[in-house]
Amino acid sequence: MQLSDFKIIVTGAASGMGAHFATRLAEAGAQVAAGDVNETGLAELVEAGQKLPGAIHARALDVSDDGQIASFVDWAHGAMGGLNGLINNAGVLRDGLLVKKDRKTGEIKTMSREAWERVISVNLTGATFMVRDVVAKMVATDAGPGAIVNISSIARHGNRGQSNYVSAKAALAANTLTWAREFAPFGIRVGAVAPGMIETPMTQGMNQKARDALVSAIPVGRIGEAEDIWLAVKFILECGYFNARTIDVDGGLSM
Repeated sequence: MQLSDFKIIVTGAASGMGAHFATRLAEAGAQVAAGDVNETGLAELVEAGQKLPGAIHARALDVSDDGQIASFVDWAHGAMGGLNGLINNAGVLRDGLLVKKDRKTGEIKTMSREAWERVISVNLTGATFMVRDVVAKMVATDAGPGAIVNISSIARHGNRGQSNYVSAKAALAANTLTWAREFAPFGIRVGAVAPGMIETPMTQGMNQKARDALVSAIPVGRIGEAEDIWLAVKFILECGYFNARTIDVDGGLSM
């Protein structure tokens, strides 16, 4: 498919990779429905994209809320005059060891249920039901062919201090194959991109010592940029023979 043929939802679109994806799509002539909890960021995204060949439509969206997902998908379909794609990008972090012993006091600390459930509700449950409702709308309106791109992570292979995030991103990569098989009869492909360490508002907030150590372990010698991930997303959207697989874009980093 040509990028200009897409009428596509991008979640987590107010900043970072999501904003970059939405802008690149609109530059190519696509219709984009951008969703995020950050309404200020969405307004800035729309303002910056006003003169692009495509169009960016925006509305608040919390993917952890089933009702908001359903309403957003209906709105996006109407705003764009159709719907044939999704970039499942929204995500949060609540990092911490599952069990930790304080070196000075000996106190045992554990990951809270809130930290577990917040990450799962956005990164996995929200992403899953975004796919469900987008594909249901596409099937109901005979919108195929179409494409879904899930944003997973190289952390899906396992990473200290991220039990919640690893669980969500591993499941999302596994379900990329599941959904590709389920949606094939409707002409809908499903692929995933697993970024390594990328320059985003989330990584900018990291402890500087930990950040420097991680960057030094990347064989290409630099942190990734949103454009690096966009190139993989673009490939999945455009290549009609790509399906059911996850592309690692990590500069050679192994966690």
